[in-house]
Amino acid sequence: MAAPRRAWLVFGFSTEEAAGELGPGPGPRRLESGPEGIRRVWPAWSYVVVETGAGLEVRSAGLRRRLPPGWTEALPSETHLVLRGPAAAGAWPRAAALRGELREAASWSRALPPPGPRRPLPLLPGGFATPRPPFFAALPGGVRARRLALGQEHVLALGAAGEAYAWGGGRHGQLGHGTLESELQPRLVEALAGVPMQAVAAGGWHSASISETGDLYMWGWNESGQLALPSKALVEEQAQDHDPGAGAAELMPHQEQLAAEDTAFISIQAFPALLDLPQDLEVSKVSCGSRHTAIITRKYGQLGHKDNASSDQPRRVEYLVAEGLRAEEVVCGPWTTYICVLEP
Repeated sequence: MAAPRRAWLVFGFSTEEAAGELGPGPGPRRLESGPEGIRRVWPAWSYVVVETGAGLEVRSAGLRRRLPPGWTEALPSETHLVLRGPAAAGAWPRAAALRGELREAASWSRALPPPGPRRPLPLLPGGFATPRPPFFAALPGGVRARRLALGQEHVLALGAAGEAYAWGGGRHGQLGHGTLESELQPRLVEALAGVPMQAVAAGGWHSASISETGDLYMWGWNESGQLALPSKALVEEQAQDHDPGAGAAELMPHQEQLAAEDTAFISIQAFPALLDLPQDLEVSKVSCGSRHTAIITRKYGQLGHKDNASSDQPRRVEYLVAEGLRAEEVVCGPWTTYICVLEP
């Protein structure tokens, strides 16, 4: 019996749409792999960096550029691309990266010590990289991070003992400290103290973490329902989609209007909230985009959707179920979701 094949599917905003061209729609669409296959992806808004058996490659609308050999990890943004290799890390302007031309002087570079225990980007020895200036920030000596996630304005770190730290901008509650204040230094997320975490993820202005027992905690901004909590803005958006000329109250049948009025909408969740998943599913992986969240559960290995409607409820991706596909990895870009699946 042949072994299952790995393939990457993409849902959401396309690089063609980012370039102002006609896109293929919300998905799913297959990421072309070639004979080498695709091992990992690092998406930005208008381009994505993929790792194949031949090295790293930058892809944008109608463009594919192989990066010089030696680079093993990427951290992309719309202004710069940070790359890491065995002996150095560096940052180049986005335009140079899309041309595959890294011979010009880097905007930033840092020599790395001889290979030892290595944590994935954005972690670097002594601190972490950022895909925008100043490109590097030191970590206080008291924080021994094994994973680190970057949001638009905030940072999450997973400590050696499973503790979670958060710092940076806090105006949307994305730090999980119970306030909307910013923090200049890493601060323990006290609401999660005593509950060891296995993973953290940072979206644009929201955050997520998975406990060692598979529970999912979420906090921060919920404007688009990205926390899977009731969103008033989402209800109003869905009502306007039905009839742009009417108000939200006019569009709802009487029973739905009463239900909406009784719902405790949440725009900002400043403390971590335990997400109640159907059938008490255990979560194995989580990734956050600008205003969406995707997870993989241990039972089904399925996530996401093939339409472009927002949702404040966890929904299984029926496309994967119908095609008999099992999700292995999930990586969210700002407005996309990349899913690595096993094909029968």
